[in-house]
Amino acid sequence: MRYACLVYFDPKKVFNQSQEAETVLRDGDVYLNELRTSGHLVTDGALQLPDQTMTVQVRDGKMSATDGPFMETKEILAGFLVIEARDLNEAVRIGAGIPLAKLGFVEVRPFVDFSKPRPKL
Repeated sequence: MRYACLVYFDPKKVFNQSQEAETVLRDGDVYLNELRTSGHLVTDGALQLPDQTMTVQVRDGKMSATDGPFMETKEILAGFLVIEARDLNEAVRIGAGIPLAKLGFVEVRPFVDFSKPRPKL
């Protein structure tokens, strides 16, 4: 099953050039290579900082766009990994191994399986 590992962090902590931050950033590449080798990594991507963001919405057929992210928070969505895992427990273990989890956090979310009936809300 596929899972998204959404990586959030405070850029002031990650880019402050502390030894911990430098180690986490360096270890990220090593961990990605381990996931590729093990067959768990489907794809990954780092995102630009929020000052490069546009938020778009369409209401009554009219589009509007504003500069910046949808929500203003200290922690930003910084990137993602799409992984293959047996189940949520394995996906959480893999997500916990992402070095940036030491400075921020990783949300592990299963992809929707469209071959199954949709859940009722």
